[in-house]
Amino acid sequence: MTTIKLNGTPVQAQAAPDTPLLWVLRGELGLTGTKYGCGSGLCGACTVHLDGRPVRACVLPLSAVGDAEVTTIEGLAGPEAKALTDAWIEVDVVQCGYCQPGQLMSASALLRSTPQPTDAQIDEAMSGNLCRCGTYPRIREAIHRAAKGGG
Repeated sequence: MTTIKLNGTPVQAQAAPDTPLLWVLRGELGLTGTKYGCGSGLCGACTVHLDGRPVRACVLPLSAVGDAEVTTIEGLAGPEAKALTDAWIEVDVVQCGYCQPGQLMSASALLRSTPQPTDAQIDEAMSGNLCRCGTYPRIREAIHRAAKGGG
């Protein structure tokens, strides 16, 4: 049994230490907002925060979490999260929506570390998040709007 800090609350996981965090979140804890995409850490659909840094839950073993705080899309909060969700709606970013939890997790980490990002900084921060629908220009626009203080 392993205890992790998840979205501000200690929770117990019974999975083996080498189990990917994604499977613990989705299968054992029932948090399905974090998506399975490639299973290799390349697409970004499974992005969560580990002590505020975006990481790929599909390749992060449960044992690597340690005492760090895990934040999933279900627990994403704060001014950046509110500004991003408002901007996402205003810009109409979402098409199929599958990648959007990972996109929002990466975007919120970016705005926490770089409150007024340039296009190049946005492109770099979001480069690990793939969108099959190709909404990249709208994602960038929404991040800029959120950085200006709202949607």
